[in-house]
Amino acid sequence: MGDLPTRARVVIIGGGISGCSVAYHLAKLGWRDIVLLERKQLTCGTTWHAAGLVGQLRASQNMTRLAKYSADLYARLEEETGLATGLRQCGSISLALSDERREELLRQAAMARAFGVEVHDLSPAGIKELYPHLNIDGVVSGVHLPGDGQADPGNIALALAKGARQMGARIVEGVSVGAVHQAEGRVTGVTWSRGEEEGTIAAEHVVNCGGMWGRDLAARDGVTLPLHACEHFYIVTEAVPDLARLPVLRVPDECAYYKEDAGKILLGAFEPRAKPWGMGGIPEDFCFDQLPEDFDHFEPILEAAVNRMPVLAEAGIHTFFNGPESFTPDDRYYLGQAPEIDNYWVAAGYNSVGIVSSGGAGMALAQWMEDGAPPFDLWDVDIRRAQPFQKNRRYLRERVTETLGLLYADHFPYRQVETARGIRRSALHGHLKDRGAVFGELAGWERANWFAEPGQPAEYRYSWGRQNWFENSRAEHMAMREGVGLLDMSSFGKIRVEGGQALKFLQRLCANQMDVAAGRIVYTQMLNPRGGIECDLTVTRLSRTAFLLVVPAATLHRDLAWLRRHLGEEFVVITDVTAAEAVLPVMGPKARDLLSAVSPSDLTNAAHPFGQAREIEIGMTLARAHRVTYVGELGWELYVPTDQAAHVFETLVEAGADHGLKLCGLHAMDSCRIEKGFRHFGHDITDEDHVLEAGLGFAVKTDKGDFIGRDAVLARREEGLTRRLMQFRLTDPGPLLHHNEPILRDGQIVGHLTSGNYGHAVGGAVGLGYVPCRQRGESVEEMLTSAYSIDVAGRHVPAEAFLRPIYDPTSERVRM
Repeated sequence: MGDLPTRARVVIIGGGISGCSVAYHLAKLGWRDIVLLERKQLTCGTTWHAAGLVGQLRASQNMTRLAKYSADLYARLEEETGLATGLRQCGSISLALSDERREELLRQAAMARAFGVEVHDLSPAGIKELYPHLNIDGVVSGVHLPGDGQADPGNIALALAKGARQMGARIVEGVSVGAVHQAEGRVTGVTWSRGEEEGTIAAEHVVNCGGMWGRDLAARDGVTLPLHACEHFYIVTEAVPDLARLPVLRVPDECAYYKEDAGKILLGAFEPRAKPWGMGGIPEDFCFDQLPEDFDHFEPILEAAVNRMPVLAEAGIHTFFNGPESFTPDDRYYLGQAPEIDNYWVAAGYNSVGIVSSGGAGMALAQWMEDGAPPFDLWDVDIRRAQPFQKNRRYLRERVTETLGLLYADHFPYRQVETARGIRRSALHGHLKDRGAVFGELAGWERANWFAEPGQPAEYRYSWGRQNWFENSRAEHMAMREGVGLLDMSSFGKIRVEGGQALKFLQRLCANQMDVAAGRIVYTQMLNPRGGIECDLTVTRLSRTAFLLVVPAATLHRDLAWLRRHLGEEFVVITDVTAAEAVLPVMGPKARDLLSAVSPSDLTNAAHPFGQAREIEIGMTLARAHRVTYVGELGWELYVPTDQAAHVFETLVEAGADHGLKLCGLHAMDSCRIEKGFRHFGHDITDEDHVLEAGLGFAVKTDKGDFIGRDAVLARREEGLTRRLMQFRLTDPGPLLHHNEPILRDGQIVGHLTSGNYGHAVGGAVGLGYVPCRQRGESVEEMLTSAYSIDVAGRHVPAEAFLRPIYDPTSERVRM
């Protein structure tokens, strides 16, 4: 085994497939002094008992990109290392047993075509031809992905480890890591133990690939890594005579998947309510262990499976397996640099898709560590989305009972989680609930998504068609377009940046001009050196030395980390003040009338123009009124101390009875913003999207002096754009758009929608999406003369294309 070094460039904790992939890819990039420490033996946690399914289509383009990379990597590892990975591209079939699931599969197939994944729609007869052992009673349709397959998880991990060793990485088993050391907010090394031996390794980087153990290891070091183990069940039959090689089969309506392996069938389950495990921590001596059988828990899955696959009734059960896997609160894994400690990296929490994910994740994380920035947009899995409260073990135990089953549940648009709710509530939560609010959850916040009418059940009834709240949201939408609506956006992230050099600091980070008078509100982006968008925000100058940054709820910790990591020698204090103030947007052409009824303050354009924040009287208190809008109408966002929010709400509602005030939810706000073409971070704009190609050049002031991303903006202006973010409206008012639907230009797929919703004021579904230029710098006129359509579940629906907003293109209404 040999002595451990006293110094390394990077220490990787955990020898499952994830840790081995990170070591392999760092070595590929030429890193030296790589040390991987495994507490017991390589693959002994989750990797060794994984089912090894390799499905390339994921929920977004870049997650699909990583999965496809994994498949390509595993195909070439044997030649490189001499170890077989067991990869065979036998394809996969997914079945629909209902019309709703059929719609989901058709939309997934359309998405696959947009992402370059081969896919074929299947009739029940076509399914039977590919999978003759199947009982197709009740089967409506299916999809076939020929490039999918299966592999041997343990051998993949060992091949990655061998490849890493061949390139100089050191991999040591039987060594536990006790703590990660840090100084001045940066990793300095780790403490290790091996039997009676103990020591330290000084290191520039540490990567937590601890799997089930990752949460507790991270928590010891003050890092948030919310994951929890669940029991995961499968059976393996005795050999089935004459069983040919078969595709992987998924029957999500029966919570089951099937894999043929060496003449046997493996049947696995993603049951609706899972069993969490390891509440008191994962045993230190856990190594290649199984959990006790629970046949009663598995029996409903098996009963349906025997009907679906009659051959199972004839085959004996060779193995009943129960092993733990880690799951996260949102069914997405964690990747990237922890916001709490510089150079503390994470690759963990794979939600039972670790085999197909780890190859690509290891590549992406290694490149991120090399470059100091992700190779492309990875916000889907970025560790910075995790909320500190989510490492609470009771919260995790309750949530993961649901998230395991959600992998195979209907992925309806707007589906809300049901467990571990009610943790972050605004001061107005009770008031909204009493008035029919139906809440959704984001970053732990309970937010009113829509309001039920009296007598209407205040609950979601999901569908791929118009859901039960569609007309409610239409009424809320039109209230903001024609009258006045009131929202609760207290979940906005709010950050104070203050100090003698606050202006200098923000001028360097923000693309717009920050040197404005006190009271001015500036819409801006923070860019990376590539011109990509790291943060989309408004900045209000409160005084000479104080600024308020308002950011999306989901990105608060990402944005705080970006600010703090770029703080140089400036004397600046950065403070999260999200909980200090409630935010009540009053939006619509009658907003001024309503506010004038409860405030003696002058709200005319002359006294309070667009883009201005000032203190006003309201009811019997004060509010800071920001004249801005995310819905494209006249309006103010009222910032009120949390303890006075209820009074302001009651004052507005009471006066609103005479002005037709309607309480509005987040669904209506989103449909309004998409009509207006306003961008949404994480969908329409990401760190991969150049600010000019996103159509936000108006918020960039290159003449103000240097700032991060300025050179990339100037270069792109000189070279010309390679693509543009366009807005689309379906000419048929029937279909609905959500996101990821393929965009066709003159009959050819050229991209996909980044977001979509229904445009109630413009009479059809509206979406945003990037369209490549046919040649660099292609003119607006040329792009608009093409014929566009959107693929909605396999149907090509003609669409009008716009580069200016469909609704109020000159923004006259916001300045009324």
